[in-house]
Amino acid sequence: MWTGELSYYVHILASAPRGTLYVGVTNDLVRRVYQHRKHLIGGFTAKYKVTKLVYFETHDTVEGAITREKRLKRWRRLWKMELIERHNEDWHDLWAAIAGPE
Repeated sequence: MWTGELSYYVHILASAPRGTLYVGVTNDLVRRVYQHRKHLIGGFTAKYKVTKLVYFETHDTVEGAITREKRLKRWRRLWKMELIERHNEDWHDLWAAIAGPE
């Protein structure tokens, strides 16, 4: 199980490989991704079924994480896909890596 202490996470969720993307920030990656996976949060991710964690990075400060999230949200879609593929070439769902098997 993932045990991050005093860390903040910028994450990218996808509906499918090269599908709809969502960029977010949280201080509890497991909880936040779980909420998206189970559609406990209405809005964009629920509407477009964006539930697969395909990328995340850790930041020591909330300010650093929010700055990075805002920067990624302004990026072109192609740049986001290239970032994901540099770290997760096959667009695997990283959920099990952070939370263990369901």
